[in-house]
Amino acid sequence: MAKRAAPEVNAGSMADIAFLLLIFFLVTTTIETDSGISRKLPPPQEEDVEPPVLKQKNIFVVEVNKNNDLLVEEEPMELKDLRAAAIKFLDNGGGAGNDACSYCRGEKDPSSSDNPEKAVISLRNNRETSYKTYIAVQNELVAAYTELRNREAQRLFGKTFVQMEKDLKDVNYPGSKEKLKDDIKKVQLLFPEKLSEAEPKK
Repeated sequence: MAKRAAPEVNAGSMADIAFLLLIFFLVTTTIETDSGISRKLPPPQEEDVEPPVLKQKNIFVVEVNKNNDLLVEEEPMELKDLRAAAIKFLDNGGGAGNDACSYCRGEKDPSSSDNPEKAVISLRNNRETSYKTYIAVQNELVAAYTELRNREAQRLFGKTFVQMEKDLKDVNYPGSKEKLKDDIKKVQLLFPEKLSEAEPKK
């Protein structure tokens, strides 16, 4: 009796299904991206331009040594207290006349910063400072600016600065993106982020 040939299976449709599944997973999978500290480098400075003169009281000096100890205004400080100290400095409003700050709620100490536009935070690290401490200090200083911007955005526009930035990235935001950009710039100008990093000490 002759052997019967086994029927062949058409695998063409299987390849189509596998291809469709591959496309489905590629489209629906979200890829995590590493994000770093957002920093915008200043434009190159011309050689014949004189640097602006800063009053010492408008500079908030933060130093981190090789043992990861924090020194703020030449006084030891715990990391958990850094944000409050930075807010106190930025929101002081100790200036008079043209340097006065109408929206500042600080103590108006004449020995501290005149206004947020003139206030500069100077950060200096040691070359042996750990990266973890460096990031933690940066986060606290940036959080100080964010907290003050949230306060002013809430006062002026009824929502936080963080929410305004989220709305700007939202593709389904119902309002005007141009107006939102202008509002964000207004808040940023009230508390401009002036964070200066000096060359690390050896």
